[in-house]
Amino acid sequence: MKLNNRNINSLIAVLAFLAAYCFFQFAYPYHLMRREQMNLFLFDWDYLLRTYQGTGWLVRLTGDFLEQFFHLPVIGPLTVSLLLTAIGALVYRICIRFLGQWQSLSVTTLVFIWSFLRETGNLFITRYTLVVLGYLAIIYAILQINKRNLRILAVIPFAAVGVWMLGSPYHKHYGKIWGVPRVRYDKIIGLDTEVSRENWDKVLKLSKEDFHTTESSYCFNLAHAMKGNLGQALFDHVQQGDATLLLRVDTDKSPFTVTLAGEAWFQLGNMTVAEQSAIIALQASPKHTGTRFLVRLARVNLISGEYAAAQKYLNILSKTLFYGKWARSMMPENQTPDVRDRIARERTKLPTTDFVHHSSELRPILLGLLEANPDNMLARNYLLCCDLLHYDLDHFIEDYTPVLIKAHNYHEAVLIWLSLHDRMTQEDAELYGVDNSLIKRMEYFFRTPEKYRNTYWYYYMNAPEE
Repeated sequence: MKLNNRNINSLIAVLAFLAAYCFFQFAYPYHLMRREQMNLFLFDWDYLLRTYQGTGWLVRLTGDFLEQFFHLPVIGPLTVSLLLTAIGALVYRICIRFLGQWQSLSVTTLVFIWSFLRETGNLFITRYTLVVLGYLAIIYAILQINKRNLRILAVIPFAAVGVWMLGSPYHKHYGKIWGVPRVRYDKIIGLDTEVSRENWDKVLKLSKEDFHTTESSYCFNLAHAMKGNLGQALFDHVQQGDATLLLRVDTDKSPFTVTLAGEAWFQLGNMTVAEQSAIIALQASPKHTGTRFLVRLARVNLISGEYAAAQKYLNILSKTLFYGKWARSMMPENQTPDVRDRIARERTKLPTTDFVHHSSELRPILLGLLEANPDNMLARNYLLCCDLLHYDLDHFIEDYTPVLIKAHNYHEAVLIWLSLHDRMTQEDAELYGVDNSLIKRMEYFFRTPEKYRNTYWYYYMNAPEE
């Protein structure tokens, strides 16, 4: 059967839609999910009237409304693909009035590719995609007027309405004019996204590929810590001192790093640093808002017992589509016994002594958490690994309790310490729970160290000279 022009156009449109959908669904999913985390849309008249004022109100409202769906695996990519396909369809319908079919298809293809590549860029792109779509719709509507004089007269009112509803055709917040997909970076964003959702198995799956970044090693360490085997797996990933163990919370860090930094501190029980992380990230985010930060601030204040502050964040989240049910269930008067028990368990991790500190002072913070709750195994493992990454074996031996924790990296550190103190005997090794077979393995290590890269011995041997 011979294809007519309409069939060819429809086929190209379907293929373009499927290509965009498959890319965002399978190759670039976390880019959209992160946009949702840094977005906020409330179903509240006061909020809507106050937030969406001035020029460009319709684009801002529509963009924020659509982005709240971007964390959904199918809906997010489907929405973006439909917007891009609609841009292509309008460009073709405009061009076909002045050019032939193949020339129109060529222009349409170039605009579609440009829009697609821009959509892989920064967090304001959905808004700009809507701006492009809106102005193309206005141009198409003007061209539908048959009489030339009326068409010319329609330009001014149509343009005025366009500026009022869509805003400027271009704004500095829309980013660079050209975008390039960063598939590898999307996987690093994926680590952050799954960490925020506490999907530790997915974090471990994504971190099988070592991206050789501080953030990816940090996520690997946190996931293993939450699974209870940080001491066992620590050197299966590249470690860069304690920077890959606990990220610093500081205003000179990127919003991405600051956001991620708060995750481990929250799990450890240091709500002060976790709250600091959320507030800095909230202020530094492109729209100065975000459901992820509000959820974290609500949880931090609930655990800390600051119910007035928690209520403020929960009230905001209760007006969202996807977080409203959770927010209402977390309000003190609506909490179930299970929720109260969970909050009470988290509260046992809180330090009992208030002192001024910075997130770079790891050892005092971790010791304070253990003083408050000696059963905080997460803090204990982080303290031991902090000692190892600092090559601080004297403190490690002081902090290590063989009965509580057994891991080959800890045992390897014990053997180094025993060797440095001329106590390398089977009896001394057994005092620290070290099996005799590990002593023999250490002998093999010194023969071929390159075969034992995932050991503490190898890390210690390659310590930088002071």
